[in-house]
Amino acid sequence: MEPISRMTDATLDVLEALMGPDDQLYGLKIAQQAGRKTGVVYPVLARLEDAGWVTSEWELDTRGERGPRRRFYRLSPDGLGAARAALAERRGAASQRPERVSRRRPVLPFVALEGLRGQR
Repeated sequence: MEPISRMTDATLDVLEALMGPDDQLYGLKIAQQAGRKTGVVYPVLARLEDAGWVTSEWELDTRGERGPRRRFYRLSPDGLGAARAALAERRGAASQRPERVSRRRPVLPFVALEGLRGQR
């Protein structure tokens, strides 16, 4: 298993979806659970599979009742441990991040400004 060169938020979101209770997930379901678009998820899955974190197999049902066959993904045994570590690191980093205090003045909604026109 190889390390992941880019541990992006999208990669972590995909790993989190794969850590869920479902044994195998197909790409669209992973995208929905990760809150990401499929155009982001499929390249992440390809990188994870190339690195050995994820395995995939095609759906056996070839009748095509639901449309094209789906490709199911799951974490490999080594990928499971690595995903747990990466997600724990993400949670640790998030808990250590100081809250940001905005120095900007609040912005009034456009609707509120409508009533101020011509009142100079």
